[in-house]
Amino acid sequence: MRETKITINVALDDNHIPEKLTWNAEDSGVQNMDTKSAMISVWDDKAMEALRIDLWTKEMPLDQMKMFIHQTIISLGQTYHRASGEEDVAKWMEEMAHEFAVKSAIKM
Repeated sequence: MRETKITINVALDDNHIPEKLTWNAEDSGVQNMDTKSAMISVWDDKAMEALRIDLWTKEMPLDQMKMFIHQTIISLGQTYHRASGEEDVAKWMEEMAHEFAVKSAIKM
């Protein structure tokens, strides 16, 4: 079995607030790439629930956070479609992402 590693490094201030985030992905050649936000979800099949870590730095602008969440909703719909083949639900998620963009006044 072959293994690979993806890591996220978090530099915290004295109040444990993220000041700097960098990430690495061995197979993609990504090394210490700066980012302002990360969302990680994993599935706990014993508890039957999603576990999450949401991180963002103090410098993450609200308009970029809105765009990040919008694009994440779109990506979730695409992932759902690939996994289930249910095009109607994926289309609904895309519509929901559009509604989020309108309600949150995202400038695209």
